[in-house]
Formats: sequence, C-alpha cells, structure tokens
Amino acid sequence: MMRGEEYERVLRYFDEDGDGKISPSELRNRISMMGGEVMLKEAEMAIEALDSDCDGLLCLEDLMKLMEAAGEEEKLKDLREAFNMYDMERCGFITPKALKRMLKKLGESKSMDECKVMISRFDLNGDGMLSFEEFRIMMK
Repeated sequence: MMRGEEYERVLRYFDEDGDGKISPSELRNRISMMGGEVMLKEAEMAIEALDSDCDGLLCLEDLMKLMEAAGEEEKLKDLREAFNMYDMERCGFITPKALKRMLKKLGESKSMDECKVMISRFDLNGDGMLSFEEFRIMMK
C-alpha cells in the first residue's frame, strides 16, 4: 500500500501546471511520455469516471482511489491464479479431492477427512466445495 507522500509524488508527476489536479491533457501527455497512447477523449472519459467533485480534473483523493482500485484488481488476479491451481478439475470449485492433491504436491499430506474439514471452515453455502468467492474470503 502506498503512503500519502507517494501518492502526492505521482500527482506532481502528472500535474504539469502545478495546480494540484490532473487534467485530461496532462494525463494524456504523461501516458504518452511513458510509451502509452491515449486519445484525449479517452483521457476525458477516464477522468470523468473518477472525478469526485465534477470539475473535470483529478484531485489527490481521486488519484488515490484509482491507484488503490488498480492494486485491488491485481490482488484479485493473483487470487484467481492461486484458485485455479487448486481447481485442478476446472469445475469452478475447490473440492476436497483437489485440495488433497494440491497439498500433496506442496509436500503436505492430509487425509480426505482433513481436507473436508479445511474446506468446511470457509464453505459458506455448505456444498462441500469452495467457490472463488469463498476462497477470496478465506484468503483475506
């Protein structure tokens, strides 16, 4: 998680005119300097979606929300990859059998009953398997 001064440094990087906010053209200019390509209309739409005070500019709080959301997205992607490692049968769930197999690969030997107990702790709907949502809650 970034600290306040790190967010401020990012804001200053994008804020070419020093007004404490990021305009669509400033966003577009900096992204192009980093090798990306954004049309002005796309930059305007991105800012409009995040602009909390409706002034057409991103303030520090807006930027913090954007960067924290991007971090959450990355965490979710990582969780999905971890879930898929356990969902060996590709059924969309972690079954006791799949958990047992994966734990064995990781060098931890558990009985089928032990795997069922492990799953039951986070099995919110009582179906005997973990869905991605249940896995996500377990990993918090």
